[in-house]
Amino acid sequence: MPESQPYDDRDGKIWFDGKLVDWRDANVHILTHAMHYASSVFEGQRAYGGEIFELTRHSERLHVSAKILGMPMPYSVEEIDAACRQVLEANDLSDAYVRPVAWRGPEQMGVAAQATKTHVAIAAWEWGDYFKNKEQGIRLDISPWRRPAPYTAPVHAKAAGLYMICTMAKHAAADKGYDDALMMDWRGQIAEATGANAFFVADGIIHTPTPDCFLNGITRQTVMALAKKRDIKVIERDIWPEELEGFEQFFLTGSAAEVTPVREAGPWNFEVGEMTLGLMNDYAKLVRGQLSNS
Repeated sequence: MPESQPYDDRDGKIWFDGKLVDWRDANVHILTHAMHYASSVFEGQRAYGGEIFELTRHSERLHVSAKILGMPMPYSVEEIDAACRQVLEANDLSDAYVRPVAWRGPEQMGVAAQATKTHVAIAAWEWGDYFKNKEQGIRLDISPWRRPAPYTAPVHAKAAGLYMICTMAKHAAADKGYDDALMMDWRGQIAEATGANAFFVADGIIHTPTPDCFLNGITRQTVMALAKKRDIKVIERDIWPEELEGFEQFFLTGSAAEVTPVREAGPWNFEVGEMTLGLMNDYAKLVRGQLSNS
């Protein structure tokens, strides 16, 4: 659904190449390399009560993504951390979504980009639940688009170009009345949703696809640690679509999605069960400092 206010016409400050600028002045040229060739990496993280959850891990992953794409980062992890906090403070935000992004600029046009500079910006805004009424469980379409093989794309970078098929899958799902889409990988195995990792429950054990062609999400790792704290066994393995009939519960994890139950995925139905709700509650407490993950 369209946002009530476009993202280029808001009040506030955005950190842009080392300094805060007015929100409406945070612009790039039409011949920016990233706009034509998807040479961009980004992060998405949430702040709770004024503290950005796992901030340094997100900033480190931004650096890793840029390195995979061959983009020299002009700011250190520590500088990115400080800038994210500065953006929160400048916009007087407590609970917010924070979006750092790095991209190749307009210094060179064409597929080759050795002469381009890496530019970095960070914005933050209030953003509620990624999925509405998520406690009831969301509905997923089965996407015809598949996550690419690791020998065809930089699958372990949070790179903008990898999200093109995610947008297409999400739009197709929305057109059919679904909340999101479940994507397979190039082999036909279960991969993830369009922007969140997948977990399944059967007989008290959690099963999750091995992240060999998609991001091993920070929230994914956090929830796996929370499950371990509850003495819940978690198995990372190849999962085939025909196995979904045997799973009792299904949930997604992601910085935006947090922990979201799934009640339907294509022809398969799931319960919003105690294990899913328990982990959802644990995660909500953890990000607000009400629970330790150690």
